[in-house]
Amino acid sequence: MSNHSNQDIATSSRTKEIIRKHGFTFKKSLGQNFLTDLSVLDRIIDAADLDKAKGVLEVGPGIGSLTEQLAHAAGKVTAVELDQRLIPILGDVLSPYPHVSVVHGDILKTDLRKLWEERFSGCAGVSVVANLPYYVTTPIIMKLLEEQLPLENIVVMVQKEVAERMAAKPGGKEYGSLSIAVQYYCEPELVCIVPGKAFIPPPNVDSAVIKLRRRTEPAVSVADEDKFFRVVQTSFTQRRKTLSNNLSALSGKERKGELGELLQSCGVQPERRAETLSLAEFARITEALTASGML
Repeated sequence: MSNHSNQDIATSSRTKEIIRKHGFTFKKSLGQNFLTDLSVLDRIIDAADLDKAKGVLEVGPGIGSLTEQLAHAAGKVTAVELDQRLIPILGDVLSPYPHVSVVHGDILKTDLRKLWEERFSGCAGVSVVANLPYYVTTPIIMKLLEEQLPLENIVVMVQKEVAERMAAKPGGKEYGSLSIAVQYYCEPELVCIVPGKAFIPPPNVDSAVIKLRRRTEPAVSVADEDKFFRVVQTSFTQRRKTLSNNLSALSGKERKGELGELLQSCGVQPERRAETLSLAEFARITEALTASGML
Protein backbone atom coordinates (compact mmCIF):
# COMPACT_ATOMS: atom_id res chain seq x y z
CA MET A 1 0.00 0.00 0.00
CA SER A 2 1.67 3.29 0.97
CA ASN A 3 5.29 3.69 1.97
CA HIS A 4 5.37 4.52 5.65
CA SER A 5 8.20 6.05 7.60
CA ASN A 6 8.78 6.56 11.29
CA GLN A 7 7.83 10.18 10.64
CA ASP A 8 4.18 9.22 10.11
CA ILE A 9 1.89 10.79 12.71
CA ALA A 10 0.26 7.41 13.38
CA THR A 11 3.27 6.00 15.18
CA SER A 12 3.47 5.87 18.93
CA SER A 13 6.70 7.92 19.05
CA ARG A 14 5.50 10.71 16.72
CA THR A 15 2.07 10.91 18.41
CA LYS A 16 3.71 11.31 21.82
CA GLU A 17 6.14 13.89 20.43
CA ILE A 18 3.27 16.01 18.98
CA ILE A 19 1.29 15.78 22.23
CA ARG A 20 4.39 16.85 24.22
CA LYS A 21 5.37 19.66 21.85
CA HIS A 22 1.92 21.25 22.03
CA GLY A 23 1.23 20.40 25.68
CA PHE A 24 -1.99 18.64 24.65
CA THR A 25 -4.16 16.93 27.27
CA PHE A 26 -6.93 14.46 26.42
CA LYS A 27 -10.54 15.37 27.13
CA LYS A 28 -12.53 12.30 28.09
CA SER A 29 -15.78 14.14 27.32
CA LEU A 30 -14.74 14.39 23.63
CA GLY A 31 -13.87 10.69 23.33
CA GLN A 32 -10.34 11.42 22.15
CA ASN A 33 -8.29 8.33 21.29
CA PHE A 34 -5.52 8.74 18.71
CA LEU A 35 -4.80 5.79 16.41
CA THR A 36 -1.16 4.66 16.30
CA ASP A 37 -1.43 1.61 14.04
CA LEU A 38 -0.48 2.23 10.41
CA SER A 39 -1.74 -1.17 9.22
CA VAL A 40 -5.27 -0.23 10.39
CA LEU A 41 -4.99 3.09 8.55
CA ASP A 42 -4.02 1.19 5.39
CA ARG A 43 -7.17 -0.94 5.72
CA ILE A 44 -9.29 2.21 6.13
CA ILE A 45 -7.73 3.93 3.10
CA ASP A 46 -8.10 0.79 0.94
CA ALA A 47 -11.77 0.43 1.89
CA ALA A 48 -12.53 4.04 0.92
CA ASP A 49 -11.58 3.55 -2.79
CA LEU A 50 -9.89 6.94 -3.08
CA ASP A 51 -7.86 8.51 -5.85
CA LYS A 52 -6.55 11.96 -6.72
CA ALA A 53 -9.78 12.92 -8.53
CA LYS A 54 -11.84 12.34 -5.37
CA GLY A 55 -12.54 14.25 -2.18
CA VAL A 56 -12.81 13.20 1.45
CA LEU A 57 -14.64 14.62 4.44
CA GLU A 58 -13.06 13.62 7.74
CA VAL A 59 -14.85 14.06 11.07
CA GLY A 60 -12.77 14.56 14.23
CA PRO A 61 -9.21 14.42 12.84
CA GLY A 62 -7.57 14.61 16.28
CA ILE A 63 -3.86 15.29 15.66
CA GLY A 64 -4.09 14.24 12.00
CA SER A 65 -2.92 10.61 11.91
CA LEU A 66 -5.68 9.55 9.50
CA THR A 67 -5.76 12.97 7.79
CA GLU A 68 -2.13 12.57 6.74
CA GLN A 69 -2.85 9.20 5.08
CA LEU A 70 -5.97 10.62 3.39
CA ALA A 71 -3.81 13.46 2.03
CA HIS A 72 -1.61 10.88 0.23
CA ALA A 73 -4.64 9.12 -1.27
CA ALA A 74 -7.18 11.83 -2.22
CA GLY A 75 -7.22 15.05 -4.22
CA LYS A 76 -9.07 17.15 -1.64
CA VAL A 77 -9.45 16.60 2.11
CA THR A 78 -11.60 18.65 4.47
CA ALA A 79 -11.53 17.80 8.17
CA VAL A 80 -14.07 19.14 10.69
CA GLU A 81 -12.72 19.35 14.25
CA LEU A 82 -14.73 20.35 17.34
CA ASP A 83 -11.84 20.87 19.77
CA GLN A 84 -10.39 24.37 19.30
CA ARG A 85 -7.12 23.25 20.99
CA LEU A 86 -6.40 20.89 18.08
CA ILE A 87 -6.72 23.49 15.31
CA PRO A 88 -3.18 24.95 15.67
CA ILE A 89 -1.72 21.43 16.03
CA LEU A 90 -3.42 20.35 12.78
CA GLY A 91 -2.24 23.55 11.08
CA ASP A 92 1.32 22.61 12.06
CA VAL A 93 1.37 18.89 11.21
CA LEU A 94 -0.65 19.23 7.98
CA SER A 95 1.29 22.21 6.60
CA PRO A 96 2.98 20.04 3.92
CA TYR A 97 -0.44 19.31 2.35
CA PRO A 98 -1.98 22.36 0.61
CA HIS A 99 -4.99 20.31 -0.58
CA VAL A 100 -6.04 19.64 3.05
CA SER A 101 -8.23 22.14 4.91
CA VAL A 102 -9.37 22.04 8.53
CA VAL A 103 -12.66 23.56 9.67
CA HIS A 104 -13.31 24.30 13.33
CA GLY A 105 -16.89 23.28 14.05
CA ASP A 106 -19.41 20.71 15.21
CA ILE A 107 -20.28 18.28 12.40
CA LEU A 108 -23.81 17.91 13.84
CA LYS A 109 -24.39 21.66 13.38
CA THR A 110 -22.57 22.00 10.06
CA ASP A 111 -24.49 22.76 6.85
CA LEU A 112 -23.12 19.79 4.92
CA ARG A 113 -24.68 20.73 1.56
CA LYS A 114 -22.95 24.11 1.71
CA LEU A 115 -19.70 22.44 2.77
CA TRP A 116 -19.97 20.10 -0.25
CA GLU A 117 -20.42 23.06 -2.63
CA GLU A 118 -17.55 25.04 -1.11
CA ARG A 119 -15.01 22.25 -0.68
CA PHE A 120 -15.72 19.48 -3.14
CA SER A 121 -16.89 21.06 -6.40
CA GLY A 122 -15.18 19.34 -9.28
CA CYS A 123 -14.43 16.13 -7.36
CA ALA A 124 -15.24 12.86 -9.17
CA GLY A 125 -16.71 11.48 -5.93
CA VAL A 126 -16.69 12.22 -2.22
CA SER A 127 -16.49 9.82 0.74
CA VAL A 128 -16.58 10.30 4.49
CA VAL A 129 -13.68 8.67 6.32
CA ALA A 130 -13.31 9.04 10.08
CA ASN A 131 -12.39 7.63 13.44
CA LEU A 132 -15.64 8.68 15.13
CA PRO A 133 -15.95 9.56 18.82
CA TYR A 134 -18.08 6.77 20.34
CA TYR A 135 -20.52 9.06 22.11
CA VAL A 136 -21.81 10.70 18.89
CA THR A 137 -21.40 7.88 16.36
CA THR A 138 -25.09 7.24 15.67
CA PRO A 139 -26.19 10.90 15.34
CA ILE A 140 -23.30 11.59 12.92
CA ILE A 141 -24.05 8.51 10.77
CA MET A 142 -27.77 9.37 10.66
CA LYS A 143 -27.07 12.99 9.68
CA LEU A 144 -24.79 11.85 6.83
CA LEU A 145 -27.44 9.42 5.58
CA GLU A 146 -30.57 11.51 6.04
CA GLU A 147 -29.19 14.62 4.36
CA GLN A 148 -29.05 12.71 1.04
CA LEU A 149 -25.54 13.95 0.29
CA PRO A 150 -23.83 12.87 -2.94
CA LEU A 151 -21.70 10.32 -1.11
CA GLU A 152 -19.83 7.27 -2.38
CA ASN A 153 -18.70 5.57 0.83
CA ILE A 154 -18.70 6.13 4.55
CA VAL A 155 -15.72 4.33 6.10
CA VAL A 156 -15.63 4.80 9.84
CA MET A 157 -14.03 3.40 12.94
CA VAL A 158 -16.67 2.93 15.62
CA GLN A 159 -17.24 0.84 18.73
CA LYS A 160 -17.27 -2.84 17.71
CA GLU A 161 -20.85 -3.40 18.99
CA VAL A 162 -22.14 -0.44 16.97
CA ALA A 163 -20.49 -1.75 13.80
CA GLU A 164 -22.07 -5.16 14.43
CA ARG A 165 -25.49 -3.51 14.84
CA MET A 166 -25.11 -1.61 11.56
CA ALA A 167 -24.24 -4.79 9.66
CA ALA A 168 -26.66 -7.15 11.47
CA LYS A 169 -29.12 -9.33 9.56
CA PRO A 170 -32.67 -10.05 10.84
CA GLY A 171 -33.02 -12.64 13.59
CA GLY A 172 -30.43 -11.64 16.16
CA LYS A 173 -30.26 -9.29 19.11
CA GLU A 174 -27.88 -6.92 17.27
CA TYR A 175 -30.52 -6.25 14.60
CA GLY A 176 -32.59 -3.16 15.31
CA SER A 177 -33.68 0.24 14.03
CA LEU A 178 -30.04 1.34 13.46
CA SER A 179 -29.42 -1.76 11.26
CA ILE A 180 -32.50 -0.93 9.20
CA ALA A 181 -31.72 2.78 8.84
CA VAL A 182 -28.15 2.06 7.70
CA GLN A 183 -29.16 -0.78 5.35
CA TYR A 184 -32.00 1.26 3.85
CA TYR A 185 -29.41 3.72 2.48
CA CYS A 186 -26.21 1.62 2.29
CA GLU A 187 -24.61 -1.79 1.93
CA PRO A 188 -22.55 -2.38 5.10
CA GLU A 189 -19.35 -4.39 5.22
CA LEU A 190 -17.20 -5.02 8.31
CA VAL A 191 -13.58 -4.30 7.35
CA CYS A 192 -11.64 -5.22 10.50
CA ILE A 193 -11.69 -5.34 14.30
CA VAL A 194 -9.26 -3.00 16.08
CA PRO A 195 -8.10 -3.71 19.64
CA GLY A 196 -7.79 -0.96 22.26
CA LYS A 197 -3.99 -1.16 22.23
CA ALA A 198 -3.94 0.44 18.76
CA PHE A 199 -4.75 3.81 20.36
CA ILE A 200 -3.29 6.41 22.70
CA PRO A 201 -4.88 6.40 25.25
CA PRO A 202 -6.32 2.88 24.78
CA PRO A 203 -10.14 2.78 25.05
CA ASN A 204 -11.50 -0.05 27.21
CA VAL A 205 -13.56 -1.51 24.34
CA ASP A 206 -12.66 -2.92 20.93
CA SER A 207 -13.35 -0.88 17.82
CA ALA A 208 -14.22 -1.91 14.28
CA VAL A 209 -13.86 -0.35 10.86
CA ILE A 210 -17.07 -0.52 8.84
CA LYS A 211 -17.64 0.47 5.23
CA LEU A 212 -21.08 1.74 4.22
CA ARG A 213 -21.37 1.76 0.44
CA ARG A 214 -24.09 4.22 -0.55
CA ARG A 215 -26.87 2.60 -2.60
CA THR A 216 -27.99 4.37 -5.78
CA GLU A 217 -31.60 3.68 -4.71
CA PRO A 218 -32.88 2.84 -1.20
CA ALA A 219 -33.03 -0.89 -0.41
CA VAL A 220 -36.86 -0.86 -0.46
CA SER A 221 -39.35 1.45 -2.12
CA VAL A 222 -41.70 3.34 0.22
CA ALA A 223 -44.03 6.25 -0.50
CA ASP A 224 -43.11 8.10 2.70
CA GLU A 225 -39.74 7.55 4.40
CA ASP A 226 -40.82 9.27 7.62
CA LYS A 227 -43.73 6.83 8.00
CA PHE A 228 -41.48 3.87 7.22
CA PHE A 229 -39.01 4.86 9.95
CA ARG A 230 -41.84 5.58 12.40
CA VAL A 231 -43.16 2.04 11.87
CA VAL A 232 -39.64 0.62 12.38
CA GLN A 233 -39.03 2.66 15.55
CA THR A 234 -42.45 1.78 16.98
CA SER A 235 -41.94 -1.92 16.19
CA PHE A 236 -38.75 -1.96 18.28
CA THR A 237 -40.15 0.11 21.20
CA GLN A 238 -40.11 -2.93 23.48
CA ARG A 239 -38.05 -5.66 21.88
CA ARG A 240 -39.62 -8.49 23.85
CA LYS A 241 -43.15 -7.59 22.79
CA THR A 242 -44.82 -8.92 19.66
CA LEU A 243 -45.15 -6.80 16.56
CA SER A 244 -48.89 -6.37 17.01
CA ASN A 245 -48.44 -5.25 20.64
CA ASN A 246 -45.88 -2.60 19.70
CA LEU A 247 -47.73 -1.42 16.59
CA SER A 248 -51.04 -1.04 18.45
CA ALA A 249 -49.49 2.26 19.66
CA LEU A 250 -50.07 3.49 16.08
CA SER A 251 -53.39 1.81 15.30
CA GLY A 252 -55.00 2.34 18.71
CA LYS A 253 -55.96 -0.54 21.03
CA GLU A 254 -59.51 -0.61 19.69
CA ARG A 255 -58.26 -1.58 16.21
CA LYS A 256 -55.91 -4.31 17.40
CA GLY A 257 -57.92 -7.11 15.78
CA GLU A 258 -57.91 -5.23 12.49
CA LEU A 259 -54.15 -4.66 12.89
CA GLY A 260 -53.61 -8.43 13.30
CA GLU A 261 -55.52 -9.09 10.05
CA LEU A 262 -53.56 -6.37 8.28
CA LEU A 263 -50.23 -7.91 9.34
CA GLN A 264 -51.37 -11.32 8.11
CA SER A 265 -52.39 -9.81 4.79
CA CYS A 266 -48.77 -8.60 4.50
CA GLY A 267 -47.55 -12.15 5.08
CA VAL A 268 -46.40 -11.36 8.63
CA GLN A 269 -47.63 -13.28 11.69
CA PRO A 270 -48.75 -10.74 14.36
CA GLU A 271 -46.91 -12.60 17.13
CA ARG A 272 -43.51 -12.19 15.44
CA ARG A 273 -40.97 -9.83 16.98
CA ALA A 274 -39.54 -6.84 15.14
CA GLU A 275 -36.03 -8.29 15.11
CA THR A 276 -37.17 -11.09 12.75
CA LEU A 277 -38.49 -8.78 10.01
CA SER A 278 -36.71 -7.83 6.80
CA LEU A 279 -36.71 -4.31 5.34
CA ALA A 280 -39.16 -5.52 2.67
CA GLU A 281 -41.61 -6.72 5.33
CA PHE A 282 -41.42 -3.37 7.16
CA ALA A 283 -42.06 -1.60 3.84
CA ARG A 284 -45.16 -3.75 3.13
CA ILE A 285 -46.53 -3.09 6.64
CA THR A 286 -45.95 0.67 6.27
CA GLU A 287 -47.86 0.82 2.97
CA ALA A 288 -50.73 -1.27 4.40
CA LEU A 289 -50.98 0.82 7.59
CA THR A 290 -51.04 4.00 5.48
CA ALA A 291 -53.74 2.63 3.17
CA SER A 292 -55.88 1.57 6.16
CA GLY A 293 -55.64 5.04 7.76
CA MET A 294 -53.95 3.68 10.89
CA LEU A 295 -50.80 5.67 10.16
